[in-house]
Amino acid sequence: MSNLFAGLPARLEAERVDILLATDVVRLERIVSTGQATPPGEWLDQPAREWVVVLRGRAGLRFEDEAAPRTLGAGDHALIAAHRRHRVEWTDAREPTVWLAVHF
Repeated sequence: MSNLFAGLPARLEAERVDILLATDVVRLERIVSTGQATPPGEWLDQPAREWVVVLRGRAGLRFEDEAAPRTLGAGDHALIAAHRRHRVEWTDAREPTVWLAVHF
C-alpha cells in the first residue's frame, strides 16, 4: 500500500488492520473502522504503549479511569500507556474512520 487512503471500503463486517511496518520494538498499523466499537463490557489492556491518530472520520475513545469518552476527529491523537484499560466506544458509520497506530 503506498497511500493510506487507498482501497477504503464503504462498509466492513469487522475493523480492518493493515500492518505497515513491524520490527522487534515497533509496529505501525493502518486501521479502518466503519461503525465498529469494542463490544459492550470489554476493555482493551495491551502490554505495550500505543499512540493513535485519526486521519479521517471520527471516533469515541474511552479510558476506564475517565468519566466520558474522548471524541477524536481528523488530526486528533492519544497516547495509551501500557496496561491502561481503554475501549473504542464508537466509530463513524457514515464514512470510514482511518487510524494510524504505533505500538512500541
